[in-house]
Amino acid sequence: MADSKKAKEVLELIDREKVQMIDLRFMDFPGLWQHMSVPPKELDLETFERGFGFDASSIRGWQAINESDMLLKPVPETAFIDPFFEHKTLVLICNICDPITGEDYTRDPRHIALKAENYLKRTQLADTAYFGPEAEFFIFDDIRFDQNVHEGYYHIDSAEGFWNSGRKEEPNLGYKPRNKEAYFPVPPADKLQDIRSEMVLTLESIGVPIEAQHHEVASGGQSEIDMRFNTLTAMADNVLKYKYVVKNVAHRHNKTATFMPKPLFGDNGSGMHVHVSLWKGGQNLFVGERYAGLSEMALYAIGGILHHAPALLAFTCPTTNSYKRLVPGFEAPVNLAYSRRNRSAALRIPMYSTSPKAKRIEFRCPDPACNPYLAMSGILMAAVDGILNKMDPGEPLDKDIYDLPPEELARVRHTPGSLREALQALEKDHAFLLKGDVFTQDVIETWIEYKMKNEVIALDLRPHPWEFALYFDV
Repeated sequence: MADSKKAKEVLELIDREKVQMIDLRFMDFPGLWQHMSVPPKELDLETFERGFGFDASSIRGWQAINESDMLLKPVPETAFIDPFFEHKTLVLICNICDPITGEDYTRDPRHIALKAENYLKRTQLADTAYFGPEAEFFIFDDIRFDQNVHEGYYHIDSAEGFWNSGRKEEPNLGYKPRNKEAYFPVPPADKLQDIRSEMVLTLESIGVPIEAQHHEVASGGQSEIDMRFNTLTAMADNVLKYKYVVKNVAHRHNKTATFMPKPLFGDNGSGMHVHVSLWKGGQNLFVGERYAGLSEMALYAIGGILHHAPALLAFTCPTTNSYKRLVPGFEAPVNLAYSRRNRSAALRIPMYSTSPKAKRIEFRCPDPACNPYLAMSGILMAAVDGILNKMDPGEPLDKDIYDLPPEELARVRHTPGSLREALQALEKDHAFLLKGDVFTQDVIETWIEYKMKNEVIALDLRPHPWEFALYFDV
């Protein structure tokens, strides 16, 4: 039920700010934000409870045509003024409900995240899970792709791209970072500082606190903006705001931004490293005297994530393109091991700070093409399963993994090599996700069927350019 006090505050905000339109937003199954709008007169205290009807059969992975009617129920705590529309618009993130039973819809990703948080509390292991995802992205000047009966291609361009070092630009002034050498250069090599700053200021104006922004490793405009950590569902909400702001600020500057994991061949892809910690009564439960200052609970959480990682990747790395980033031999976290510094390990323990509040684990496999509600819920469920079953993560991997003897390297487990393999792993290993009715069997089966039918099989029949049609908009 909606908080009536918060709902009244939203209605007062609408009057005070002279809002002209209400935008109702919700998350589809694969991971894109959707919306519909109503005039302010359509929103009152009753409609926060009654909701707004819409056709769910047109949403990917949801209802059948014969049971299409569903409800959008606005969550008053999520209200913010949209920074891009010409007419003043208030945004409300919504939960999805069945109009007959009034129950929350089991395939609503936001509902799954809320259930994951409630399940954690019911276990009494902790009362709060904090998440801090670091989503990387590219800002390009031009992107063209096509796939038809006589051709298939993609073409990307960026004023920063090293491939343009010889282009006639009248004049070409250089300052184009080489592949893998674009981490932290000052302008004029970094040509995107002002755009990223505008993204940061816009995000903070709608209530998303930011800790840092910088250029990333790849040539051609790779960037990162770091949000302050938050609880699971609130953080997933913020990831959607983050993507929305990044794309629209880029568009405002006649550029295009993408969270596609691997748009460029031969240079770094975009990941979404996810920082996690569990708290109870205001105390960080991951602080202890074990390896890297971790508690026994934290090590068991690592054990759970590593054990279930092949299945988890079906949600955290959910595109065929994801596995062009997760390639052995580079910094990509393909090794199912943990370490305090080794960035090729799937799980890292950041050592930047000695503060107990900062102690956390970092799962490095996920990428920003994921549905954040499903991805972070899955990570939490794997961590909790590891704690409940006291899963030993084994010894840490602090050596350079690529200098290990062959027999030692053979003992290190690796991430799946394709989306198909990850989906097959999920099919075999998903009981941990069903606990507390967080993920339902229907959700698991629908996810596997949807991904296999619409992406894996489709891309088995088409060459690489088709990925741009499927994933560039994520």
